[in-house]
Amino acid sequence: MSKDLLSLYNPWWEGKGSPVVAEWANKEVRWRPSWIEKLSLEPFSLNFVIGPRLVGKTTGIHLLIEELLKKVRPEAILYLNLDVAPDPESLRIMLEDYDSFRRASEVETSYVFLDEVTSLKGWWKVIKGYVDAGFFAKDVLVLTGSSSLRLRGEVELFPGRMGRGREVIAQPLSFKEFLHVKGVDVKLSGDIEMDMSRLLPKSRAIRELFHEYLEVGGFPLSVNKDPRAAEYTIRSLEGELLRAGRDPHLARGLVSSILRKAPSPLSYASMGSELSVSHRTVREYLEIFRALMVLDRAMYRRGKKVFWRKESKFFFLDPFTARSLSLWTLTKFLDAALYEWVVQAHLLRRYGEVFYYRDSYEVDVLANDLRIEVKVGKPHRRYPRGVKILDEDNIHLFLAVIT
Repeated sequence: MSKDLLSLYNPWWEGKGSPVVAEWANKEVRWRPSWIEKLSLEPFSLNFVIGPRLVGKTTGIHLLIEELLKKVRPEAILYLNLDVAPDPESLRIMLEDYDSFRRASEVETSYVFLDEVTSLKGWWKVIKGYVDAGFFAKDVLVLTGSSSLRLRGEVELFPGRMGRGREVIAQPLSFKEFLHVKGVDVKLSGDIEMDMSRLLPKSRAIRELFHEYLEVGGFPLSVNKDPRAAEYTIRSLEGELLRAGRDPHLARGLVSSILRKAPSPLSYASMGSELSVSHRTVREYLEIFRALMVLDRAMYRRGKKVFWRKESKFFFLDPFTARSLSLWTLTKFLDAALYEWVVQAHLLRRYGEVFYYRDSYEVDVLANDLRIEVKVGKPHRRYPRGVKILDEDNIHLFLAVIT
C-alpha cells in the first residue's frame, strides 16, 4: 500500500505531469502564489507553509515541483499528502520506502514535500526524530499545514532544527494582488498619496474590480466564482473547530454576534452574556479564530498607550470569508462594516497591528502613523486634522497601493 501511494502521488517518476497543475492551468483566473519565492531551497532546510485551508497551498507546492523538475531529476522529488496517512507509522514507512528508492537511484539531495501535515496527529514526532538523526541532512523539506499549526504550536517544536528553512504564511490575495491577476499592475514608490494620484487614469477600472473583490475576496475557488466555494469554506472551518475540540454551534453564535454588531467595538463580557458563557470562553474561541486566520482584532489606543481591557473591534480577513460566515450564521452585516474590515485587514498585513480610537470623535483605524476614517456607507461627520478619510471616491485607490 505504501509503495502504491508513493507512485500515485509522484507521477513525475514515470514521466507524467502533475494533475494538480493541469487542473490549475484550466482555471479562468490563475496565479503563482508569491509565497513560493520566500521558501529556502538550499539544503538543509525545513520550511513551513502555514495558511487557511483552500488558500492554494497544495497548488503552490505542485507549481514549485513543476519548476524543480526542470533542474533536478524526478527521483529527487517526493510529494506526500498526509490526508491519506492513517497514523504516524504509515508516514515513517513511506519515508523509509522513499529513502530506499532514492539510494537506489543515487539521489544526493531530495526535495521532500509533506502536504497538510495537520491532518495527521503526531506527525511532528516522526519528522523531528528523522531531523535529529540526520536523515534529511542533505535535503530540503517543505511542510504545509492549515493555520491550526499555529493553534497547536507545532512549529515551535522545531527550535534550532530548521536549518536555512523559513516559516512562510500563505494568505488570500490582497486587493493589489487581485488587480495583478486581473491584468492591472500597480507600481509603487512607497508614498501612498503619490501612488494613489498616479492611478487616476485607471480609477474607473480599479473601482469596478474593487467591487468584484468585495464579492469574491482572494481565495482561488471564490475568485474563479466556483459555486461550491462558500460550502467548502464553511465545511473547512467546522472541521478545524472540531479538530480543536470546540463546539461549532457556540462558534456560530460568536460569529453571528460580531457580524450583527459590526463595526462597533465589542467586549468579551457582552458577547459571553449574550451566549450564556464566560468571557474566558469567548476569548478562547476568538483566539482560535485568530489562529485560523479567519479574523483579527483592533484594540483601543490613545496616543502610544494600548488599553487591553477596553472593547475591541473584530474584523474578518477576507471579504468572501465574511460572506460565507454570513450564510453560515444566517446573519447580515452592514456595508460600512465590510469596507472597514477590508481596510483593517490590508493595514494589518502591512504594519502587523491595527488599533482604533474613540472619544469625542472616532478614528476607525490606527496603523503606524496613519489615522483613517472609513466613511463609505456612514453619515458625514467632521474629523480633526490628520485623519485620512476613505470614501467611495478613493477607497479603491488606497487599497490598490497597500501591500
